Amino acid sequence: MSILEKHKIIEKNATLLLVGSLLVVSVGGIVEIAPLFYLQNTIEKVEGMRPYTPLELAGRNIYVREGCYVCHSQMIRPFRDEVERYGHYSLAAESMYDHPFQWGSKRTGPDLARVGGRYSNEWQVQHLADPRAVVPESIMPSYAFLKTNEVTVRDVGMDIKANGLVGVPYTPDMIANAEADMKMQADANADTTALLERYPKAKTGDFDGDPSKLSEMDALVSYLQMLGTLVDYSTYDDATGYR
Repeated sequence: MSILEKHKIIEKNATLLLVGSLLVVSVGGIVEIAPLFYLQNTIEKVEGMRPYTPLELAGRNIYVREGCYVCHSQMIRPFRDEVERYGHYSLAAESMYDHPFQWGSKRTGPDLARVGGRYSNEWQVQHLADPRAVVPESIMPSYAFLKTNEVTVRDVGMDIKANGLVGVPYTPDMIANAEADMKMQADANADTTALLERYPKAKTGDFDGDPSKLSEMDALVSYLQMLGTLVDYSTYDDATGYR
C-alpha cells in the first residue's frame, strides 16, 4: 500500500483525522512553548530603556484614549524602505514597558516610533490643534481641545502602581514623587535634577506653550517627544548588539 493510499484512509476517517490533527498540534505547541518556561525573559534588554515618566504615561493614556494607534503604528520593520524613511527598525525592548504595546500594520499616517525630537513642541501643538496648518494633505481630525483639558494629576500615582503590578520597574521613590514629577516636567522654571535622575533623557519644559496650567496637550506632546529617543542607535550594531 502506497503512502498516498494510507493518507486517504486518514482523510476519509473523521476520527483518525481529528486524532492526528490534535497530535500534530500538541507536539508543535510543546516544542514552541516548553522552552519558554526555562527563560527568565524573552526580550533582550537594551541600554537606555526606562519606564515612562508620570507625564509621559498620562500622555500615552491620552494617545490610546483618542485612538491615535488606529492610524499610526509604532513598529518600523527591518526593510530598507522603512528604515530609510523612519529610522532604525523597532526593537522588542522598546515596548517592554507598554501595556498594551502600540505595534501594528495599519498606517493612515506615518509610523511614530522615532518621532521624538524630529519636530519642535510648537510644531506638535499646532499639528494636533490644526493638522492642515502644517500638513495640508492631512486627514487627521483636530485635537485642539487637549489644550483646554487639564490633566488629572491625582490619578497618576495609582496608574504607576498599576503598571508596577504588571512588571514595570517603578521604584518606591518614583511612586512617592509621581505627582510632583508630573508637574515638574512641564514647568520650564522647575529644578528637574531629581526628575532626570529618576528618568534619564526625559524632555522637560512647557510643552503646550501655556504655563498657566498642566494640560492634556502637555502630556501628549511629552509622550510624542520621547518616542525613539531612549536608545542610542549610533552605538548599536544590527548583528551583535552594542559595539
